Amino acid sequence: MNNSLRLLIFVATTLLSMTAQAERADRTKPVNLEADRVSVDDKQQIQTFEGNVRLTQGTITISTSKLVVRQDAEGFQRGIAYGSAGDKNAPASGTEGLAHFKQKREGRSDFIEGEAERIEHDNRTEKTEFFGRAKVKSGLDEVRGPYISYDGKTENYLVSGAEKGGRVSATINPKDKSKPDAATKP
Repeated sequence: MNNSLRLLIFVATTLLSMTAQAERADRTKPVNLEADRVSVDDKQQIQTFEGNVRLTQGTITISTSKLVVRQDAEGFQRGIAYGSAGDKNAPASGTEGLAHFKQKREGRSDFIEGEAERIEHDNRTEKTEFFGRAKVKSGLDEVRGPYISYDGKTENYLVSGAEKGGRVSATINPKDKSKPDAATKP
């Protein structure tokens, strides 16, 4: 498999693998990628997608202004999705300047959604980090802060405020006891 194809597959399968409960079938779906332009540096193992970047694979959707993927000598990849901050051609909205992702959770009807000015994922460590105006939503629950780190191995979140008096926020809704949790069904 050529390096460019491997890097594309990485982007779809690991950049936003927010939880072990993410839709497993997505990994076997084809990757569809659209961008205004792409540059590939096979020698340095770097691919850069720019301008209205939209990646889909199964239920995974990544929308961003710029996506940079690097592969090291051992085959591990690190992806960085940049929002459109500073891009005068970006559409104006309440989430202007942010990179976005969405993925259906395995065996459930809800989605994991996230956004930040920059989203980084390292498939060696299985860690995903959200920088600047970060928000991650799972079902009805949501966390916000300047920085969110998610460890895919331990399924733990760390949400940090700004250094000087910064605050984080979370909304955690009670579970509806009248509906069985899809994750606990046999």
